[in-house]
Amino acid sequence: MPPKPVKNPDTPLPTAAELDILAVIWRLGPATVREVHDELRKDSGYTTTLKQMQLMLGKGLLIRTERFGAHVYEAGIPKEKTQTQIVGDLLNRAFEGSARGLVMGALSAKPASGEELDEIRRMIETYGKGGKGKGQSA
Repeated sequence: MPPKPVKNPDTPLPTAAELDILAVIWRLGPATVREVHDELRKDSGYTTTLKQMQLMLGKGLLIRTERFGAHVYEAGIPKEKTQTQIVGDLLNRAFEGSARGLVMGALSAKPASGEELDEIRRMIETYGKGGKGKGQSA
């Protein structure tokens, strides 16, 4: 049975480089340093990726297991929780807590498809009716 992700409310926000590594792991699932490094396709060396992943392990962003003699890494906290932490931080620091400003900024930066806009409208309707949406606490 795989280890449980770390449940630490003090887990720091990932840096840009750490987020790149997490994105690879979220896409691939549990992976070795070599697999992550090859997927990153960056100019930095393998040992840089290894060191970064070791630091992430210490921060609780990754967990490590051993399978068939190889160290395998996976996310220490779920993707959705990491995304929520990042959005919350961005909301407070860049948009002064304004959800409207955040949404308008997101739509200005990258236009949404008609399908995405329909889904956003449904989500807003659910929130407006007092329903609990994804990521909203009870």
